[in-house]
Amino acid sequence: MSRVLVTGAASGLGAALVARFVADGHQVLSTDMAEDFDGGTAYLKLDVRSPDDWDAAVAWCEQNWGGLDILVNNAGIATGGRIDVETLDEWDRVVDINLMGVVRGCRAFVPLFKRQGSGQIVNTASAAGLVHPPMMSSYNTVKAGVVALSETLSHELHPYGVNVSVACPSFFRTNLADSIRGADSAMGATARQLIEKSPRSADDIAAAVLDGIKKKRFLIIPDRPAALAWRTKRFARPLYDRQMRKIAARARERAERASGAAGVETRPPDGR
Repeated sequence: MSRVLVTGAASGLGAALVARFVADGHQVLSTDMAEDFDGGTAYLKLDVRSPDDWDAAVAWCEQNWGGLDILVNNAGIATGGRIDVETLDEWDRVVDINLMGVVRGCRAFVPLFKRQGSGQIVNTASAAGLVHPPMMSSYNTVKAGVVALSETLSHELHPYGVNVSVACPSFFRTNLADSIRGADSAMGATARQLIEKSPRSADDIAAAVLDGIKKKRFLIIPDRPAALAWRTKRFARPLYDRQMRKIAARARERAERASGAAGVETRPPDGR
């Protein structure tokens, strides 16, 4: 039986992972932004942007469990947009949550794992961390950063007996679309449609991720579309490039039609 901490546990993939861990008989500390949480596990409010909250999570695990076995850095938001439309404030927000939130979690718990001589870090990235569709600059960038961080730590922490995994799913049904906000409303609408119409559920992805965690795989690609996209990029790069450029060309056509109909400039009014 492992001691597990999951961030972003109140909904979506986080909630599905918690349910799977509990069903397998593990002790789980669920963390999220809500003041309280009725998920059948211990709960701690944790904002991944707050070093103090991370320090409190480490203290809770030491005081109540004597340590931790698996840290799941899962909390995140959806974002994206064309490079000249998405604002710098939006970039700051997604970097702070999706990338630096993972960095803070790793920094907080690595000293504990080193003292134990054991532990497993599981970072939720995305297929967007491996393949990089147009109109998703900020999201692609932070998720690629999570993949790079995870690979770095997999080597750095290996001498200490600490294992690292990174999960890279494609679109699946979740409430993640509710976190989409920003200047590029057209991109947001497209992302929402892809999320809500996916044939895969959060539980489908959680089952595959837990299988990868049990096998201590570094790269966990839990669904066929993500695996196919990754293989296409690696082994059929010209085909991959053509597919991405077709997506970009269609997006340009839609943007030009929308701009012509509205008769307005697409750049944010503050220029950020």
